[in-house]
This record gives sequence, C-alpha cells and structure tokens, in this order.
Amino acid sequence: MSHDNMTIHLRVWRQSGPNAKGNFEQYTLDTVNPHMSFLEMLDVLNERLTKEGQVPVEFDHDCREGICGSCGVVINGTAHGPQQRTASCQLHMRHYKDGDAITIEPWRAKAFPIVRDLVVDRTAFDRIQEAGGYVSVKTGSAPDAHAVPIGKEVADEAFDYAACIGCGACVAACPNASASLFTAAKISQLALLPQGQPERKRRVVAMVDQMKVEGFGDCSNHGECEAVCPKGISIAGIAKMRREYFKAILTGK
Repeated sequence: MSHDNMTIHLRVWRQSGPNAKGNFEQYTLDTVNPHMSFLEMLDVLNERLTKEGQVPVEFDHDCREGICGSCGVVINGTAHGPQQRTASCQLHMRHYKDGDAITIEPWRAKAFPIVRDLVVDRTAFDRIQEAGGYVSVKTGSAPDAHAVPIGKEVADEAFDYAACIGCGACVAACPNASASLFTAAKISQLALLPQGQPERKRRVVAMVDQMKVEGFGDCSNHGECEAVCPKGISIAGIAKMRREYFKAILTGK
C-alpha cells in the first residue's frame, strides 16, 4: 500500500448544544496519512477549522489507547467503525482509501443526550454503576494468594466481563438503545466472585431498576451490542443478568 497522503471527504454531525438543532457539515481533508489514527485525523480537521476562525468539532477522548472508553462515535453507521474489537481511537486511516467518504455522528440514545457535536452525556452509566456495581461489605485486608480458591474458568469469565470499558457502543448499536450488555457485564463480574456474594441480590435489582429509570430500552436479542463491543463482551452476560434478577425477585432481595 502506498503511504502517500489521501483525500478523505467527511460528513460530520454538528450541534451547538443539547437543545440546538443539529445538522451534518461537509469537510474535505487532503493531507490524511494512512498512519494516522481516526482521532488524529479529526485533530487535523480541527487544526484547520481553528486556523480558519471556525469552531472546531467537539469529540470525547482521553487515553487514546482503547482503555478509557470515552472516544466512541458512530462511523458510517457502525459504533466505533468497521474494525471489530477496536475502539474509535485505535482505528487507523489505513483501513480507508483515497477518496473515501466518512460519516461521523454521536451515540444516538434518549439516555445519552448530546452535549455538543459528537459528545454525549453518558453519566447514566455512572448512575447504574452507583446503584450497586461495587462491593461495600468489609472484606478485610488482602488475603494471601490462593487463600480464596476460585476456579480458573470462573476467574477467566469474571475477567472477561470486567474488561467492559463503559464506552456505550452497545447502546448506540442497539435498535432499542438498551444498556443491557453494559449492566450485565458489571453485574456478572461480581456475581461470579466470592466478594460479590453478600450483596448479590440487592445489586442486580438496584442496577436493573436504575437502567430502566434512566430510559434505556430493553434487550430483544438483536446481538448488535456484542458485534460492536470493543472488548468483545459476550451477550451471554445478559442471560446471566436476567437469571440473577428473577432469582432475586422470587427469593427476596
């Protein structure tokens, strides 16, 4: 592949505030290097807009290492873009070719109101987590290694759920704007470990109920959430969450 600069045509959602009417704006960049990350490409756009005296495009980012989950945008209709298990910040322009057109827009969900341009308010996730996604009982000092036996398969499964970075791609991809995959990951992680047992019933009821309060839709098993998750969280977690919830309701929380 040639590493010459490419021309990329951008169609970017611009919205000046939560209550403003948004629209797509067209931009063309002719200095896009294939080595650039997707966010570096947006940096180039913003540098140009700033020099021209225009308002740069607002987008969320922090670590730019696929860890923090803040970078998510919808790229050509797919949350985080075309590369599976890849956050927006880790997507590189070598996956596009000269002359490509790219549409960039924010997560679309009632529970994720747009703040400005590509930035959405995802504090609904924080409130779900605060409802019970933690261990508050006293667990004492750290035990010696292997003092609490946990099978490798169980530990691996818990770790897989713990990999969730809370980016919100699952919500953006779901036709119902459901937060079930995110909530299930946080619930399942603790439900599998000894430290999570004392608050197990209260936790699942509180977190699922908070998910409903925030206005997220319900899961109808489309599977789009798992398909776009940058960490590959399994939709099996949603079934686990539902079992946990019904057990807690039937046996008393």
